[in-house]
Amino acid sequence: MDTNPLNPALPAFVRYIPTVPFHNPVVLSLYNLLQPLQEKLAKPQAGVEICVQKLTHCSIRLYRAQGARTCRGAVLWIHGGGYIIGNAAMNDRECAAIAKELGVLVVSVDYRLGARNPFPAPLEDCYTAWQFMQSNASSLEIDRDRIVVIGQSAGGGLAACLAQRIAEAGGVQPVAQALIYPMLDDRTAANFELDAIKHRFWNNKNNRAGWHAYLGQPPGQPIAPRFAVAARHANLSGLPATWIGVGGLDLFYEENCAYAARLQAAGVSCELFREPGCPHGYDIIAPNTTVSQRLIQGYMTFIRDHLRPQP
Repeated sequence: MDTNPLNPALPAFVRYIPTVPFHNPVVLSLYNLLQPLQEKLAKPQAGVEICVQKLTHCSIRLYRAQGARTCRGAVLWIHGGGYIIGNAAMNDRECAAIAKELGVLVVSVDYRLGARNPFPAPLEDCYTAWQFMQSNASSLEIDRDRIVVIGQSAGGGLAACLAQRIAEAGGVQPVAQALIYPMLDDRTAANFELDAIKHRFWNNKNNRAGWHAYLGQPPGQPIAPRFAVAARHANLSGLPATWIGVGGLDLFYEENCAYAARLQAAGVSCELFREPGCPHGYDIIAPNTTVSQRLIQGYMTFIRDHLRPQP
């Protein structure tokens, strides 16, 4: 993490937004009680059709740009929320933008949250969504071998673990993975010295609560369940091309840089995008700023490049 002040491209109000104490059980319960309203109040996305399909233990949201699709590639999106909050509808804007700008099908998985359904349930739901895309590629009008997996925050951690699991299983692999300030390492949460740092929007107390709920044990234990913590996976060779984007003021900055370095050392093509002076979730808080647009266009370009038909 850098020690620079807030990036001047971000609006002044960002510094005054409080960090919600999701580590407080009362606050977390109240927040999750209101979560269903988010889907009911979701705004229509112009030019994009959104439909919901139920799977075994979860549901998925499918985003299709109206009119003829220009690409048979597809994107599997995994939402964030520290494993304890969030739903697929919260990323309607981002998923619709990908579907519209790139002309691809986007599938967003509404996985079970860790507070009530700890590991492996959330990852199993993501794997179920992947298998659904594989099994129904023909009816979805997509190519099975042209799917990019992308996740934001905790969803980025799930995306990384999903890629690891698919790699070990063999068969068709994601063509690439894009990880937006991903939550990769439970050992960060076990570092109590980080509690004293004012990380905006997602601090280490929230981080510890999220990991504890997801793992069903305090974070930072000598052994973590296999495929639960992306940064703990020993062998990163054979993973798909990767894009990682993170702000310099993000709690996850160091673990993101470390994971990128390990991928590169393992021979995996990995692009690390860093924006100085930006906190966690800055593209959500201020999406129209130049710094947020650089992040968004970074993963958009990465997805576009990897979904192009190979000559």
